[in-house]
Amino acid sequence: MNYAEIKKTDIANGEGVRVSLFVSGCRRHCKNCFNQIAWDFGYGKPFTEEVEEEIITALSPYYIAGLTLLGGDPMEPENQRALLPFVKKVRARLPEKDIWCFTGYTYSGGTLAEEQVRLPETSEFISLFDVLVDGRFVEELKDIRLKFRGSSNQRVIDVPKSLQTGQVVLYLS
Repeated sequence: MNYAEIKKTDIANGEGVRVSLFVSGCRRHCKNCFNQIAWDFGYGKPFTEEVEEEIITALSPYYIAGLTLLGGDPMEPENQRALLPFVKKVRARLPEKDIWCFTGYTYSGGTLAEEQVRLPETSEFISLFDVLVDGRFVEELKDIRLKFRGSSNQRVIDVPKSLQTGQVVLYLS
């Protein structure tokens, strides 16, 4: 997997000050996407063990609330496979940090609705998130007043509560 960028003090992509990892690769190609350069799976730099350690170090200060995964799209199968062991490592070493993920795919029943991106590991991967922002960006539904999403069809989902109840529970409505 490649990544496009790491922001070590990001305040735009989740609650509090965060470390944000922008992965490369997205097949959704939403019209007027804010990060079209990251659609290419080959864009950016390789996501190595050294990069993982750099991110974990950046997450360590008390004032960093957590990790945000976005892109590209972290839920593309290639990216899921690379990110699952990393997110497990973050959970084990920094359990007090929350994890947010942004995807153009749709959350449904603890996994993703779109079969082409559903792997045997997808449910486990999603279960490691605190918040999942799902759904394609739709230019015609763009609303700059929305918090942590670009268009009104997208949802900000509380993953632990959704898994506990078996229904989508919104973190923000």
